[in-house]
Amino acid sequence: MNKKVAISLGVAAVTIAAADMYLLGSMWGIGPLGFIKKNKIANHPGNGDEYSFDKIEPLEDSPLKGKNVCVLGSSVFYGAASEGVAIGEYLSARLGFNLTKETVSGTTLSDIGDTSYISRMKKLDTSVPYDLFICQLSTNDATRGLDLGQIGDGDTKKVAGAIEEIIQYVKETWHCPVVFIVGSRYDSFRHERYEAMRELLYMIQEMYEGVGVVDLWKEIKFNSIDKEQRDIYMADGIHPTKAGYRDWWGPEIEKQLLQFLKEQEQ
Repeated sequence: MNKKVAISLGVAAVTIAAADMYLLGSMWGIGPLGFIKKNKIANHPGNGDEYSFDKIEPLEDSPLKGKNVCVLGSSVFYGAASEGVAIGEYLSARLGFNLTKETVSGTTLSDIGDTSYISRMKKLDTSVPYDLFICQLSTNDATRGLDLGQIGDGDTKKVAGAIEEIIQYVKETWHCPVVFIVGSRYDSFRHERYEAMRELLYMIQEMYEGVGVVDLWKEIKFNSIDKEQRDIYMADGIHPTKAGYRDWWGPEIEKQLLQFLKEQEQ
C-alpha cells in the first residue's frame, strides 16, 4: 500500500468515526458528544419554563394522597425528551402520592437482560407498602420485534409471559392494583407490533382482578391534534416533552386512572 492510499484510508476512517460519534451524540445522547442531544432537548419549545411541573396544581381530595406508588418503565416513563421528568412526576404532583420511579431507557418488558422490567422490579424493596403499581407498555419490545408469546405459557422472555409475571409478582408481593399505560399513537415500521401488544394486554387483563389499562392509543379525539400542537407536545413519535406530559398525556392518564380507581372501590 502506498503512502497516499494509507493516508486516504486513515482520513476516511477518522471521518467515519467522527460521523458515528456525532450520530450517537445527536440522536441518542451517547458518548462525548452526548451534549448535542441534551442541548436539543433543553431548547425544545415544549420544554420551556412555562411548562415546568412546579406549576402543576394538586388535585383536591385525591384518592392517592399520601400513598405509595411505583412506576416501572423505560425512556417514556423516565422522561428522555423532557429532561428526566415524566408521567410519574406529573401524577405525583397532581395526586399527592409518594413516588418510586424505576425507569431505564431502552429496556423491555420481555425478560432478556439484567435491566429488563422484570429484573428491576424484583430488585425493588419489598418492605415498601405500595398501594398502586403503574407499568409502561414498552415500545421497545415492538421496535426490537420481540416475540409476543402465548398467554399462560410462562415464558417471561416473551411479551405475554412478561406481562403476566409482572401482574402476578405485584399481586403476590404488594397485593395492590396494577395499571398498564399504553402510549399515544405513532407511525413507524413497528407500530403494528405495538398495536398487537396492546390487544394482547387487554386479553390478559380479562384474566386477572385489579388490573387496569390506561389507553392513550384508543382515544381517536385525543390523538387527533394538529401538527403544530404535536410539535410542542412530542420530541418525536414516541417521547413527550414537558408540555406533552403536563398538558396532553397527563390529564388524560389522570382521568382514566381515577376512573379505574373509582371502579375498584365499587
